[in-house]
Amino acid sequence: MLGNQDTQLSFRQRIQHAWNAFREKETGTVAPYSIGASSSSRPDRVRMSSGSEKSIVASIYNRLSVDVSDTPIIHARLDQNGSYFETISSGINYCLGMEANIDQSARSFFQDVVISMCDEGVVAVVPVDTTINPSVSTSYDIQTMRTGKILQWFPKHVRVSVYNENSGRKEEIVLPKKDVAIIENPFYSVMNEPNSILKRLIYKLNLLDAIDEQSGSGKLDLIVQLPYAIKTTLRQAQAENRRQQIVEQLRDSQYGIAYTDATEKFTQLNRPVENNLMKQIEFLTSMLYSQLGLTTSILDGTANETTMLNYFNSTVKTILSAITSELRRKFLTKTARTQGQTIMYINNPFRLLSAAQMATMADTFTRNEIMSPNDVRAVIGMRPNPDKKSDELRNRNISQPVEGEGGGEPQVGTSIIERVQNGESV
Repeated sequence: MLGNQDTQLSFRQRIQHAWNAFREKETGTVAPYSIGASSSSRPDRVRMSSGSEKSIVASIYNRLSVDVSDTPIIHARLDQNGSYFETISSGINYCLGMEANIDQSARSFFQDVVISMCDEGVVAVVPVDTTINPSVSTSYDIQTMRTGKILQWFPKHVRVSVYNENSGRKEEIVLPKKDVAIIENPFYSVMNEPNSILKRLIYKLNLLDAIDEQSGSGKLDLIVQLPYAIKTTLRQAQAENRRQQIVEQLRDSQYGIAYTDATEKFTQLNRPVENNLMKQIEFLTSMLYSQLGLTTSILDGTANETTMLNYFNSTVKTILSAITSELRRKFLTKTARTQGQTIMYINNPFRLLSAAQMATMADTFTRNEIMSPNDVRAVIGMRPNPDKKSDELRNRNISQPVEGEGGGEPQVGTSIIERVQNGESV
């Protein structure tokens, strides 16, 4: 990790303290002891329920989780008017903005939260490491946190399956509800109810997959009509023998060719079955998109500004509000909330603007003294201007009055509007 860059090491010190990972591997000084259980795949990764990972549902979950995790969530202090005042440097703010645990950054942690919430209907955010035991005092700070699957509900407790980074396995623990943030999906009736639109869509998609698998299994599904009636045991034996001969001819032939008698007729059954399954899937998909505020243009990245703004306001902000309100309720005491502390998300209204729209916005905001030039430069990713005038909130399209002598004469730099308001000649 990068530390103090002002400390200059001498050549001798650099030789003494230089380190190479492969050299340490050769000498055997890296991990000279057992480092715990191992797995070929990441054991703490969220696993979707059966049927969701193979359908369009997985892409919807991923889209929602990416957009929610792209919005910063911070531990902040509000002013007396309830507006953002400053960011509080705390352990929970480090978890929300930088690193939630040893395996997940803040972004991947919130992706985990949203995917688990959408798939299971409810997810638990468990504070793993805290400065003080939560059962002793409520005034504690959170050092690490993880998502957990709720397995069992009690009146004041929940049984949660959480990944233990020390053992490398998921373990079940019972925790009080007051110490765990239980985030419920705000679209539960649409996505997680047993007969919801999403569940019906998953069922229809599984049926379609089963039909496709059956049609692509390689079977011919033929009915052979023999030139005689099959009523006696002898005729049935002859028919079975004839069927076996056709099977062997097709199996042993290089090109799958068989011969038949001129009186035999073949009827093929593996033709496409005409049903309205695809129409039902299209209808359920459009209904799901409309109730979640999604469109196909949002998923493929071609949506315009109006569509994206409606999607963020109706869907992404709803999920963000559910997450932040529960984190605020469980991880901030009543005293902290009274002092103006909160957990909030920072919405960036400029990320959907084009370059031309950004230029118009910058002119409007600076002219109306809403943003300074340095504020605009920070939005578009430029370094602040060291000139102190760039931090001033003033309209640069109007010349400002300059202090000077001259009695009642208009001063140099006095704007035309001010001179007219003062009754002076222009």
